[in-house]
Amino acid sequence: MRQVWIVLRREYLERVKTKGFILSTIAIPVLMLGMIGLSAFLGIQAERSERELALVDYTGRIGEEVASRVRSYGYEMELVDRVVALDELDQRVLEDELEGYLVLDDLTLSEGVFAYRGKDSPSALRRALFENAVVETALELHLSTMESAGTVRALIEGGQLDYESVVESTGGEGAEVARIRGIATGFAGAFLLYLTMILYGQYVLRSVLDEKRNRVVEVVISSVTPWRLMLGKVLGVGSMGLTQVGIWAGSGAVLALFGIPFIAAQFPSTELGGFLQYLPGAGDIALLAVYCLLGYFLFAALFAAVGAMCSTEEDAQQAQFPLVMLLVVPFIMQMTTIEGGGFAWMDWVALFPYFSPVMMFPRAVAGAVPWWMVALSLVFMALALVGTAWVAGRIYRVGILMQGKRPTLRELVRWVRTA
Repeated sequence: MRQVWIVLRREYLERVKTKGFILSTIAIPVLMLGMIGLSAFLGIQAERSERELALVDYTGRIGEEVASRVRSYGYEMELVDRVVALDELDQRVLEDELEGYLVLDDLTLSEGVFAYRGKDSPSALRRALFENAVVETALELHLSTMESAGTVRALIEGGQLDYESVVESTGGEGAEVARIRGIATGFAGAFLLYLTMILYGQYVLRSVLDEKRNRVVEVVISSVTPWRLMLGKVLGVGSMGLTQVGIWAGSGAVLALFGIPFIAAQFPSTELGGFLQYLPGAGDIALLAVYCLLGYFLFAALFAAVGAMCSTEEDAQQAQFPLVMLLVVPFIMQMTTIEGGGFAWMDWVALFPYFSPVMMFPRAVAGAVPWWMVALSLVFMALALVGTAWVAGRIYRVGILMQGKRPTLRELVRWVRTA
């Protein structure tokens, strides 16, 4: 194992010392933190500014109620007397005393049409808030003259669908929270697994291909057996990936540590515990780590074999297409059933070792499959890893010293038999 350790150490140090690794590992979390902080700061400043508005009510009937509704949205609304000329209000807008003002007239009562005058057009959100305040007030005025006005208004608004979970009613309080947490954790985990396997698998392929094209491997192979060389590369790149993911995870934890209380402070009515209950538990994270490790080694061996049997970048791009599809297909299938309601046979498809990381993990944390199917998928992945490593090792042993055109499928079979 000393030879494997030497290759592992070389592969690891060779990558973590590069500028690309440093930038992608450290600069990206810092930039994301800075962008989130800047966005939050600008958002708060925008919410605190440009909120002084005025309202002119020529109807004489709904001005007070509309102003009250707009104030409830966080704006400062001044109700102006009808005798004030609009030119005076225009001048106040031009002098930045007001952001703008609303004008209500008889057409507002009959058709809900009103005017907003200002230097800049209101955003889509503000437009919707103003329209909601005016139209609701005008509608209530009409309904107030009718019997059962509240009932008529509720029907006009379209009613409301209240979801009641059968699982929650039979599984006790908190079952719905667990379901939502499982769906969110499954989606994030599936995306992370997909990204990890395809990204670091590409690293392994690139490492093998570069050494083969530069003829460095011809020197290295004289002192290290091909299988140990392949294992060292897979472990070295995997260690680099664990380092990178660990730094990202730590950065995310720090961001959550400071970000969640900040969000809670901006929304005092929201309980912090209500948000924390949707975070994944230790068991979910441990299961994600198991699927991540098994999935990485499973696909890294395949990518190493592809790198060994190719001599050019173009050949490698074509040869790795089937491997990429082994990741894309289950990811697409999982996205169609991320909230449930999928086909029962997909649970059995998720047992296929190359599909299990992306498809079985989300089902496991969502509680959509029994525990024995999760355990069976892990066993199948472990067995597939042994078989894949054996086949990939034989291909690597022959292909690493081969030059020229890419081998055919028949030639690959011969390599596996005779290596």
